[in-house]
Amino acid sequence: MGINDKINAAAKDAEGKLQAAAGELTGDPLLKAKGDAKQVQAKVIDAAGDLGDKVADAADVVGDKVAGVAGAVGNTVAGAAGDLGDKVAGAADAVGDKVADAADAIGDKVADAAEAIGNVFKGLKGKA
Repeated sequence: MGINDKINAAAKDAEGKLQAAAGELTGDPLLKAKGDAKQVQAKVIDAAGDLGDKVADAADVVGDKVAGVAGAVGNTVAGAAGDLGDKVAGAADAVGDKVADAADAIGDKVADAAEAIGNVFKGLKGKA
């Protein structure tokens, strides 16, 4: 996630917190809901950035593994064949781990967002 994305997400979160607090203070459930929604948007922006970072990390791992494989093949074809199997298996494991980490991170962010949305609706229902 780039620095601009982090700044935008933090700004959106801060704006949402202020708006939600203003809604709480004034007793305006719509203003509070809009603030809560902005906080959820910030979490989604953050999650998307995290996913992008995980994918970039996985691509780096694969690139490093491919470079290692190319060097091993250059040494000897017979020796490289065994190394190639090990390196590809290692790369596959590393990519699988990165994708699993990314999926876990997104799952956590989506769960947080869903909980925040549920809290908004609970708040609105209680004021209705």
